[in-house]
Amino acid sequence: MVVGAFPIAKLLYLGVRQMSKPVANRIKAGARRSEFFKSYICLPPAQIYHWVEMRTKMRIMGFRGSTIKPLNEEMAAELGAELLGEAIIFLIGTGCMVLEYSRQAANSRRKEEELTETITSLQTQLAELSLTTETMDARLREFNRQLVSFPTPNKEEVGRDPIPAFILHRDAVKTQPGRRVSPAAPDRSSRTTIAAY
Repeated sequence: MVVGAFPIAKLLYLGVRQMSKPVANRIKAGARRSEFFKSYICLPPAQIYHWVEMRTKMRIMGFRGSTIKPLNEEMAAELGAELLGEAIIFLIGTGCMVLEYSRQAANSRRKEEELTETITSLQTQLAELSLTTETMDARLREFNRQLVSFPTPNKEEVGRDPIPAFILHRDAVKTQPGRRVSPAAPDRSSRTTIAAY
């Protein structure tokens, strides 16, 4: 029994997202140890995040104009490493979503093309059938016209049996083999020939 196609792409995206967490943890650990990461990558975003967070909390609580103390280096490095890890996970998740969207769009585009091809084929077949129907209709009208154009028999000819020409002239052909008799004008007076057969 054949089951639907297994969503291997979705499973792959889920695996990548799950693997991004340990990768982010390793990057965080490396950022804590490295002075370059600590000074230029972790500390500035952490201080900005801390300033925005504290300013928002102060405004909600009604404190205005109060100064915000920056974080110390250890806490800023920790917060920056956490932000870096979350950003990595977010970027990987966003990339997976973009890839899934592009894959779904490609599948939808392919289905639309197949549907368009099917509709075009059906329209072509319909046009061919319409042309065939018109041709048959024209032939039927011509046949009816020719049938109507035949002369109708008179009342005297309807009751009388027609005598075939080959029966009337069969004796003449047998008795005179060298002479060719044309069956164009049959002699209807010789009914004795029919009685002999």
